[in-house]
Amino acid sequence: MSFLIADKNKFKLTLEVVPPAGDDGRALLDKLVGLAALAFDGFSVASNPVAKPRMSAMVFSHLLQERTGKPAILHFTVRDHNRLGLQAEVWGARALGLDTIIAVTGDPSARNTENTTTTVNDLNVFELIQMASAANLCTGAVLDYRPEVNGLENEIKRIERKAAAGAQFIVTQPVYDRQTAQNLHDALGHIKVPVIMGILPLLSHKHALFLHNKVAGIAVPHALQKEMATAKDPVGAGIEQSRQMLALARELFSGACIMPPFDRFDILPRIL
Repeated sequence: MSFLIADKNKFKLTLEVVPPAGDDGRALLDKLVGLAALAFDGFSVASNPVAKPRMSAMVFSHLLQERTGKPAILHFTVRDHNRLGLQAEVWGARALGLDTIIAVTGDPSARNTENTTTTVNDLNVFELIQMASAANLCTGAVLDYRPEVNGLENEIKRIERKAAAGAQFIVTQPVYDRQTAQNLHDALGHIKVPVIMGILPLLSHKHALFLHNKVAGIAVPHALQKEMATAKDPVGAGIEQSRQMLALARELFSGACIMPPFDRFDILPRIL
């Protein structure tokens, strides 16, 4: 049984990891092995985030489990595989001892570049959830509440469909304030699956502005932007804010997923 649903009364804490670009994952694996003694439950492994190629998330998840002894959650995207490919990946994950996935649509593929990339989308994310659930994978879904367009009401309808398709847990986009967390808690109250709150630590005022202005689905409150702009130690301020969000997640949700930007795993001990 997946560690995410094995003990519903235990707060679950995961760490999101982006596989390396290229075929050599030793340096990143060594860093992550060094974190294994910290108080978190497992890894969450992204698949070609922002539509740029990385080592196979399934292969890296398998390597992570072997090297660290901690379970890995594998992200599957409908963007990159057709129906045949997704079915093969689902069975392959089971064969490698991976029992938990997150079904995602995937960031849009880049256009008008030298290396054009086709977005597949044979299946939609609801059908992927059904496929993975039928293979006895514990299947999660992402809640992208699109704060920049007040999209929570529409996203709750999508989450209801994802839960009906078989999603057994939900992971939210990063949250930066109590009001947003409370709004999500209240809106999800009728959906009886564990909710994992996303936490993406801020490193600087520039970082906060980039996330707020350029990344769909993330809103950094103006008060926090100002705090990062005036902080003498912006990284320290970001760590403290993440600690506050972790305490809030423990109060309102079933778990948290910490997403260290730019492989800044050195900040994790201070957050945890």
